[in-house]
Amino acid sequence: MGKMKKLALPLMAMALIASACSNGGGNSEQSTNTSTETADNTSAVTSEADAAFAKGKYDPPIEISTVIMPKEYTKGETNENNVHDRWMLETLGMKHKDTWYPAGSDQYKQQLQLALTSGEKLPDFVFVPTDPVLTNQLIDSGQFIAIDELFEKYASPIWKEHAANNPELWYPFTKDGKKWNLPILEYTDNDDTLLWLREDWMQKLNLEAPKTIADLEVIMDKFKNENPDGLAPKDVYPLAISLKNNTNTWMGGLDWLFGAYGTVQEQWNKDENGNLEYGSVNPGAKQALAKLQEWMDKGYIHPDAALWDEGKSAEIWTKGNAGVLPGANWVPDWPAPDLIKNVAGSQYKAYPVPAGPDGKIGTKWQNSGVNSSFMINKDAKHPEAIILYYNYLLENLANPAVGSQYEYGFAQGYDWDIVDGQPTNDKEKITDFFDKFPYITGPARIPGLYMETLVKLANGGTAETPYEKQLATFRKPENWYAAKVVMDQIDIRKQNYFTGAATPTMIEKWNLLRQSELETFNKIIYGKLPVDAFDEFVANWKANGGEQVTKEVNEWFQSVSQ
Repeated sequence: MGKMKKLALPLMAMALIASACSNGGGNSEQSTNTSTETADNTSAVTSEADAAFAKGKYDPPIEISTVIMPKEYTKGETNENNVHDRWMLETLGMKHKDTWYPAGSDQYKQQLQLALTSGEKLPDFVFVPTDPVLTNQLIDSGQFIAIDELFEKYASPIWKEHAANNPELWYPFTKDGKKWNLPILEYTDNDDTLLWLREDWMQKLNLEAPKTIADLEVIMDKFKNENPDGLAPKDVYPLAISLKNNTNTWMGGLDWLFGAYGTVQEQWNKDENGNLEYGSVNPGAKQALAKLQEWMDKGYIHPDAALWDEGKSAEIWTKGNAGVLPGANWVPDWPAPDLIKNVAGSQYKAYPVPAGPDGKIGTKWQNSGVNSSFMINKDAKHPEAIILYYNYLLENLANPAVGSQYEYGFAQGYDWDIVDGQPTNDKEKITDFFDKFPYITGPARIPGLYMETLVKLANGGTAETPYEKQLATFRKPENWYAAKVVMDQIDIRKQNYFTGAATPTMIEKWNLLRQSELETFNKIIYGKLPVDAFDEFVANWKANGGEQVTKEVNEWFQSVSQ
C-alpha cells in the first residue's frame, strides 16, 4: 500500500490547496474528508491492479503512455494501427494514449532531456537505455517512483529468480537504498570470450588444444613458420587483435590474456578483500604486457593492430592470414562466413581460453542479463501495467510451449504462416520482423535459456520445444559447440562491478587517465618503452587521480551492494 499512497499525494495536495483557497485553510472537517476520499481512491486503484493480475488483463481496458522506438511497419501499418497494438488491447486490455514515437535514439535522449528541463509531461513508462549518467539524472529529477514494492508484489517468478541470482543487476538502478528501474532481461554469457582457431591448420599440423599460454605460443609459431597453406612467415600474423581503443572488447580482445595473469584490464574487478580495483593497474597486467611485447617482436601480432578497431581486427583472420581470433560464440554467424568464402577448404573451431604460468585463467563478463530498463512516472494511473505486460511476454513468448498460440511465432502472416498446409517460418523473415516490431520492452528473453539450449544441442539432445527447434534451425553446429566451450568455463569470468555514473574525479580526470593507459600500454607492446615503464605508469595513475577514483568507486559500490 505504501507505493499507492505515494501516488495519491499529488491528488491530496491539490485538494488541500483548493480547501485553503476557499476556506482560509481552517476547515479541518473538509481536510479529513479529502484524506478519506484519497485513501478510498488508492484502495480502488490497488484493487483494480490486483484484479488485472488475477485475470491477466484489464477489464475494462486502460490507457497507458510509453516510448516506442522507431520501427518500419509492414502491411501498411502505422504507429496508431498495427498488429502489436491490436494484440495488446485484446490480450492485456491496454491501449496507447500520448505515447512517444521518437525518430531515433539520439532524438529520444534529446526529447527526454528537454522534457525534464521544461516540465513537459512524461510518459507513464519511460524507456532508459544503458546510460549511467542519464539514469541518475532521471532518478534525481523526482519524476519517478521507486519500484521495490511493485516488483516484489507483481513481477513474474522468472524475473524475480534472475534478479535474486544476480543482485548486481540492481547496482546501476539503486540510490538512497531504493531501486528505481525495472530491468529488461537479456541473454547471459552470449559475449563471453573464447578462441576461434583455424581448425584445418590445427589438423594438418597435428596440434592439440592449447591448455596454457605456452601451448598457444607453440601453435602460433607453427602457424607462422610452418604454415599449412604455404604462406610465407612474413604474410602470417597468427593472433588477430585490436589495440586501437579498448583491448577488453567484443572481438579481437585481450581480456583472456590478462586473465591468464590474474586480472582483466579496463574494468573494475573485486580484489581478495572484496574491494574494487582497476584491472589495468593490477601487477598481472605488467606480465600480460610483457607477453604481448614478446609476441609483437616475434611477428605474432600485426604491426597495424593499433590502427584496427574490432571489426577490422577480424579481417586478417577472415582473409586467411591469421589463425587465432578471440571472439564470442556467435562468430559462426559473423565473420566466419567470410573466411569460408575467402579461403577454400578452411575450417574453424572454438577452443577454451588457456591458463597462465601459475594456472590462472579469466575473461571478462559484463552482462548480468540486462539490456535496458524502464522507469515509472509518479503520475502514472496504473504504475503496475508495465509489469503485467512484461510478465506476459516472459511467461508466454520467451519460451512458448508446444501447442500454445505462439508455438510458431507471434502473429500468423507476420513472422510465420501456413504454406501447403504446414506452419513455416524462415530466419530472414523472423529477424526482419523482430527488428521492426514494436514490443514496448523489446522481445522477451529468459537470460540463461539461449546458452542452455545451445549446450543441449551440442550434447546431442533433441530439440523438443519451439524455441529449441528454432535455435537448432537457425544456429550452426559450430555455434552450439562454442556455447558448450563457454559454459564449461563458466567459473573463470571476472565481472566489471562498476556500473554507476562517473564519479566526480572521473568526470574531471578519467579521460586523461585512459589516454595515458592506452599510450603507455601500446608503447610497451611495440617495444618503444621497457616493460618496467608499467610501474611508473601505475604510480602516476594513482597520483593523478586514480587513487581518488578508486576511493569513490568503492564508496559507490558500498552504497549499492549493502
